[in-house]
Amino acid sequence: MFAKNQTAIMCPSQRETQRRTTSAKLSQASARQPVKRRENMAESSIIHSHPENACCVNAGKQEHAARQQSVWKDLMFLLVKLASIGLALLLAVTFLFGVVRYEEPSMAPAIKDGDLIIFYRYSSAGYLPQDVIVLVYEGQRQARRVVAAAGDTVDITEGGLTVNGALQQEPEIYQKTERYQDGVSFPLTVPEGCVFVLGDSRIGAADSRIYGCVNTEDTLGKVITVIRRRSI
Repeated sequence: MFAKNQTAIMCPSQRETQRRTTSAKLSQASARQPVKRRENMAESSIIHSHPENACCVNAGKQEHAARQQSVWKDLMFLLVKLASIGLALLLAVTFLFGVVRYEEPSMAPAIKDGDLIIFYRYSSAGYLPQDVIVLVYEGQRQARRVVAAAGDTVDITEGGLTVNGALQQEPEIYQKTERYQDGVSFPLTVPEGCVFVLGDSRIGAADSRIYGCVNTEDTLGKVITVIRRRSI
């Protein structure tokens, strides 16, 4: 009761002192606000006072996002293109072409032991003399040269290889063509759908002199190129 009466009867100078004290406390409390909050308030004040700054910020963010999206699209397009090329090559090698590592000397010097042979699978219907084809004999793939086609008469005489009575001139063959004692009988006529083949290295080569004419449906394809193995 006494305190309330004392406040009520406070003189004007005391009231002024109390007001100043309260104002100072409020100022100190305001000064202790977090720095980040004041910065946010300042930034907000700048944006509100300058609306064009906010537009620039938003435009920059949109441009950056669009650039990132464009880079990802280009990358995905490149990956799809590479995958398509790889798939096309795989299908071509699997269904159109074949690769064989040659492992015998019977086609030297045209094809040597260790060379890679690339052949085309779908050419069996059109084999011509001098074509080199890939076939399988006793479980092993071999390359042989066609010397006679269907309807031709082949003979091996003292003079060498004859086809339809004509002695064959073979400048790339360096060995004489001779019969095998336990081989097929000559002369012979090549049946329809077959070819007669020989190895370029005529001595000791397993070819049509042993197993006779070859059915074209049993061949793997026509050799189109040879990748030569180079010794160090």
